Amino acid sequence: MEYRLLGRSGLKVSSLILGTMTFGGKGAFAKTGNTDLDGARRQIDMALDAGVNMLDTADIYSDGVSEEIIGEALDAARRDRLLLATKARFPTGSKGPNERGLSRHHLIRACEASLKRLKTDHIDLYWCHEWDGETPVEEMLAALDHLQQSGKIGYIGVSNFSGWHIMKMLNAAERNGTVRPIAQQIHYTLQAREAEYELLPIAVDQGVDAVIWSPLAGGLLTGKYRRGKPEPEDTRKAAHWDEPPVRDVEALYDIVEVLIEVATHYDGATPAQVALAWLLGRSGVASVVIGARNNEQLADNLKSASLTLNAEDIAKLEDVSRPPLLYPYWHQCSTASDRLSAADLTLLKPFLKK
Repeated sequence: MEYRLLGRSGLKVSSLILGTMTFGGKGAFAKTGNTDLDGARRQIDMALDAGVNMLDTADIYSDGVSEEIIGEALDAARRDRLLLATKARFPTGSKGPNERGLSRHHLIRACEASLKRLKTDHIDLYWCHEWDGETPVEEMLAALDHLQQSGKIGYIGVSNFSGWHIMKMLNAAERNGTVRPIAQQIHYTLQAREAEYELLPIAVDQGVDAVIWSPLAGGLLTGKYRRGKPEPEDTRKAAHWDEPPVRDVEALYDIVEVLIEVATHYDGATPAQVALAWLLGRSGVASVVIGARNNEQLADNLKSASLTLNAEDIAKLEDVSRPPLLYPYWHQCSTASDRLSAADLTLLKPFLKK
């Protein structure tokens, strides 16, 4: 397992992080899995044995049950070996008008509730789970700064923010001398590469590293879904879990076929491992969150940490999945190629004339 510095911090995280959205199986989250306490302990031990050093959860997962299971599963020895990350933004428990968003009121209450469910005195990485356009960023950051100064959180990150949201937050943090996000948790896969337009350049330029959620596109990149073949049962898609959206099914099938082909070039590799290994090699990506409905899936995903793809296979995956250049990027590619930064090149380099 590789350990990477996360953003502009001294915190090192494993290249793979254990996601726990399947823990609990309550409400809508039952569609993703229903790992109970004993199953959670087994998955945590498997992750620890593989070198994983962070668990990722959220207060909304199974309405707090995921956090409760983690709190029960982590004895002192396990807790000492793991960093804990959780998230706040959505209503958990009470559905009142102030029990959502990133206001000072909600963030502090949500953090206290998560600490109680997790049975810990601090959260190592606290994610703002989604943008809140009604709360001033100065208020969000002041509340998070208070939580950090109180020793209740170590670092902060953002999730599902747009590029201008992140830059607005960074500007406010610098202007007011408050806590600064070190990472962004985003959706990014071979079939959904929109993050390359703004978010990955921000990761490289601003030191707000990307941590990837749903890196297998909800199972669509595992090789189970093939053109002209029946869809598998007992999956998120079969349960009508609607994330992520697939705008071009035929393009997805093309990507899957290349994943299957590339996997044959590496002894014992699976399409899922190839998809994860591709992500781990992308500029701006610090870590990838892997979750599993069962131990077999988790064991397979963990092996991706030791898989290195060669340049020829990376090129094949690039060719089948690369997004088109939108404006102003196509214009920059043709007229600004003499003065591009490393951040610019995360998107533009493959399009430049040799």
